[in-house]
Amino acid sequence: MRTSGFLVFLLFVMSVFCHARTIPIDPESLGNSFSAVEKDSLDWAEYYYNIHRYKKAIPLYKKNLDNPKTDQLHILKKLALSEAALENTSESISNVSEYLKSEFNPNFLLNEGFDPIRETPQFKMMSSKLIPRVTTWSVVYLFVALIGFYVVFLISLNRQINPSSRVLIAIFIFIHSFFILNISISSANYMFEYPHTYLMSTWASFLYGPLLFFYFKKTTQKYNFKRVDLLHLLPTIVLSAYLAVTIYSIPFEGKRDLMLSRILNGLNPQDSDKLILLVFLKIASLTIYGYFIWRVYYKSKKKKLLQGKNQIWQKNIYYIHIFYVLTYSAYGIIIINGLTTGFLFHIPVIAMATMVLYVGYSANIQPDVFNGAYAYTNRLFPKYEKSGLTPSLSIELKENLLHLFANEKIYKENNINLDMVAKRLNTTRHNASQIINEHFNVSFHELVNTYRIKEAKELLLDDKSQRLNIINIAYEVGYNNKVTFNKAFKKDTQLTPSQYQRNIMRL
Repeated sequence: MRTSGFLVFLLFVMSVFCHARTIPIDPESLGNSFSAVEKDSLDWAEYYYNIHRYKKAIPLYKKNLDNPKTDQLHILKKLALSEAALENTSESISNVSEYLKSEFNPNFLLNEGFDPIRETPQFKMMSSKLIPRVTTWSVVYLFVALIGFYVVFLISLNRQINPSSRVLIAIFIFIHSFFILNISISSANYMFEYPHTYLMSTWASFLYGPLLFFYFKKTTQKYNFKRVDLLHLLPTIVLSAYLAVTIYSIPFEGKRDLMLSRILNGLNPQDSDKLILLVFLKIASLTIYGYFIWRVYYKSKKKKLLQGKNQIWQKNIYYIHIFYVLTYSAYGIIIINGLTTGFLFHIPVIAMATMVLYVGYSANIQPDVFNGAYAYTNRLFPKYEKSGLTPSLSIELKENLLHLFANEKIYKENNINLDMVAKRLNTTRHNASQIINEHFNVSFHELVNTYRIKEAKELLLDDKSQRLNIINIAYEVGYNNKVTFNKAFKKDTQLTPSQYQRNIMRL
């Protein structure tokens, strides 16, 4: 019994001794029994941190920060959390920034140790700029940018558009879309994940005005470019060279560090340090070229250089551009006053998105408007370039065509086709098609329908006793069935033949 009791006692003493070895002792309570190195060790810093004696832990962490044998990232994290626990916001954020420069992990900001300073303006701003988040604005901008790139693709493939006009409007929409994509990435805070997106669209800041100006000149005045026109690219070349040297040549980590330092200074990470100067120069460029564009547009309107929908198209493009100039000027004002958020901050991008969407709509619905003045020459119909049709022969064939339709009423023949008309004109199908397109600005079938519907309306007007059925009128003017007749009639009058007939009777 004595032996077993002794063994139990011995085991108890050993367990107490081992447990005591695992509990650090405050070096201050032992006086000089520990060396200075032991007192400054990282283990004691960890001990103080774990018992929440942060004021003692911070100096020890800082002493070990320059020690190459220690984990620097771990120390920076503990320093940031210790300062946060003491509610030293600036010091905590400074350590967070140093940590993120070495290991970019913005989710560290979600650590509960930052709760004491989480609601402070400095920490909230840093979190809002660093932690990736998908917002409504970022999704909308991404969607518009993708539409813009699709529109550029459509325009680039459309060989019916004059080559110079095609290049100008395609580049114009591309830089809009590229800028909107950059804003989308910034809005979602992904610029730190992809630092090379920093100012990636800024090089084109002075291109918007010149591109639109020369597009208007080309499509309204058939302007031929000269070497002196390259001077309009000089601001873009100077800006691109400056950005290439100061920004674009900076390596991946350097751009990230630059954006982090801007956040510490309370600035937007994606902006340039010369933002105000750049905004003023861009406003000046947009305003000057806005005036040049207005002069070209006003001249084309006054001299009626464009027809119908082409004039409307250019008017809308001009108004959207002016809207962008005004909204970007408002953006410049709010930037000068230190505002970096809110609806006003998004208005210039909304104006750019409007431009992209309108051009996209036009590219799909009425792509011929991109040609402007070229839409009324043979350039729109490249198949006619070498037709050999002289002006005098063209006028003669036009007169003969009018005689066939107005006097002989060839349109009443239900089997009428372009070959038949060409034979009656004693010319080729190619020439007949060219005459109709150039002189009447319609297709062959549209011309036939115009004469048929005109005749049908006259028959309905004369048939006051309603002797004729609608189908009889359809057959009379050359249609094979009532459905096709009704469709063509309603397209011309917005009414069905029956409705039109009833209106005549009421009148």
